[in-house]
Amino acid sequence: MKFNTKTIHGGQKPDPSTGAVMPPVYQTSTFAQSSPGIHQGYEYSRAANPTRTALEDALASIENGAKGLAFSSGLAAIDSVMKLLKPNDEVIAMDDLYGGTYRMFSKIYSEYGIKFHFVDMNDLEKVESLFNENTKLVWVETPTNPLMKLADIARIAELTKEKNVLFAVDNTFATPYLQNPLDLGADIVMHSATKYLGGHSDVVAGALVAKTEELGEKLHFAQFATGGTLGPNDSYLVLRGIKTLHLRMQRHSENGQKVAEYLENHPKVERVYYPGLESHPYHEIAKKQMHDGYGGMVTFTFKSGKKEDSIKFLEKVKVFTLAESLGGVESLANHPAIMTHASVPEETRKVLGITDDMVRLSVGVEDAEDLIKDLEKALS
Repeated sequence: MKFNTKTIHGGQKPDPSTGAVMPPVYQTSTFAQSSPGIHQGYEYSRAANPTRTALEDALASIENGAKGLAFSSGLAAIDSVMKLLKPNDEVIAMDDLYGGTYRMFSKIYSEYGIKFHFVDMNDLEKVESLFNENTKLVWVETPTNPLMKLADIARIAELTKEKNVLFAVDNTFATPYLQNPLDLGADIVMHSATKYLGGHSDVVAGALVAKTEELGEKLHFAQFATGGTLGPNDSYLVLRGIKTLHLRMQRHSENGQKVAEYLENHPKVERVYYPGLESHPYHEIAKKQMHDGYGGMVTFTFKSGKKEDSIKFLEKVKVFTLAESLGGVESLANHPAIMTHASVPEETRKVLGITDDMVRLSVGVEDAEDLIKDLEKALS
């Protein structure tokens, strides 16, 4: 089954009791049993809910995995992966991460005795040098937030297989429409389903897809035991969003490419970070592991290098909305240093290259001409 068909039918079927094409919202906390322990596969909605099951089956299908899990947020999904670890375990993580992921790793789990190594994943010699008997997980974002750095998933997978270490990929920016980490050798795919999977800025959700049923059951136990599950209404919204994922991502990618090319030629713009540009340092990796486009996330800096210019720009945009988050049908603009990555220490931001004049755009599905006119007015 091709991807576009999977978004509509993959892992999904009409409701057996009524024939409903879309699964009902099972707004219930508990389920009747005919005898103690005898039930129809559902006992209590923290363990499983039919609406959430429908979403989880769809997630597994579009990511080509064995088991999908839906969470109350992307961070709740990451938290369940971390629950696979124990004190003295070590994690090799991408140096450029979403601020919330970095905060969880550095402020929560490092306090529990887990050691994190933040490293440029394109320096494979450095990455390999960090492996030891305590290394249990490699965590990668690609493309990253907000610098749009890429990591070669297949090459990193070769290392993790050789070392018998779990490999997880945050696929939020790319989505399974553009990139399939499990097919490239990853063990776990994570999504902030709040973003492109939901796609309409009306739900907060997270997702994991495991390559094997055994790993999926371990992650499900962590989810069940700690309670970060997604409710039935939110599950329905994400499932509805997945139905149009392929259509939206096609337009996000088309508009993202046009906006990136426009900004790259603007006299006030110093640098544009977008995998679809030949000037992107990891464009060749993008061409190798991404397909059907490069997404809707574009980051840029000003030639002046002034924080004030980025703030003025963000105050002037009209079609773009100044707001947190990304991946909705509407275009959003964001100041990483002040907003999404404020939890990353200033010294670390400087080392990574997250400057105070940096702006991150989530390019929506509006008419590209209107988006570019809006950027032109705000830049001038």
